[in-house]
Amino acid sequence: MFTNKEEKKVEAEITSSSNTIGKGTVLYGDIETHGNLRIEGKVEGNIKTKSKIVLGKSSVVIGNINAQNAEIEGSVTGKVNVSDNLILKHTSVIKGDIITQRLIVESGSQFNGGCKMGGGQPTRKGLEKTTEVHNKQSFKEPEKARTV
Repeated sequence: MFTNKEEKKVEAEITSSSNTIGKGTVLYGDIETHGNLRIEGKVEGNIKTKSKIVLGKSSVVIGNINAQNAEIEGSVTGKVNVSDNLILKHTSVIKGDIITQRLIVESGSQFNGGCKMGGGQPTRKGLEKTTEVHNKQSFKEPEKARTV
């Protein structure tokens, strides 16, 4: 059996591992890793990492992302759930809901969906309600001017 010291060493090795999906690579299926993940290609499936995920400019992800930290330069169609920091670079395009503690958005990034920051995890119904209220406020017809 492993001792606590050996288990911690194995866990540290797993967490510090790095994985790369290169440009031109297409992967169908879910990915789960304890280490860092960099994607330059296309992934159709859900992604889960206990570390950091970096999506390069050429990346396309169709599926949900769960990570501790994330930096996105490419395209994501799905929910992005990041427990710490999420950085949306100026080339990023997100089509889906975002849940994160801290969000950094560069000018030029595109985002279409609901967003929940800080506190506890919202329900899907809560995100839909937030988006509905936002949409009603954003597209409200201007009042007609009155003459005196």
